[in-house]
Amino acid sequence: MARIAGVNIPTQKRVIIALQYIHGIGPAKAKELVEKVGIPAERRVHELTDPEILQIRETIDRDYLVEGDLRREVGVNIKRLMDLGCYRGLRHRRGLPVRGQRTHTNARTRKGPAKPIAGKKQATRK
Repeated sequence: MARIAGVNIPTQKRVIIALQYIHGIGPAKAKELVEKVGIPAERRVHELTDPEILQIRETIDRDYLVEGDLRREVGVNIKRLMDLGCYRGLRHRRGLPVRGQRTHTNARTRKGPAKPIAGKKQATRK
């Protein structure tokens, strides 16, 4: 099992797919990385040689922000918005949708499971 950027990537998958297991590398960056290193797209991870794996590791370390560093930077950016007290920061602080989605209905992912409100009557169906 190859270990790149602190992540064990699956050995039986194609390199482009396996690289996407690293946080911060999606389909476009994985394809770009494989082209930059010069590995054929249909090659599987277990078929890679040690120098190729080392080259992938070095390229990721040099050119991309991934895993812990990326998570830390995103967290710092969110904290900065919250400290500023801007609208987006307030939405993060309250655990509500940040990008303008409606909250009257839906938004359950951000708000969590529905909490019953005392005294509110259920709508009767006929």
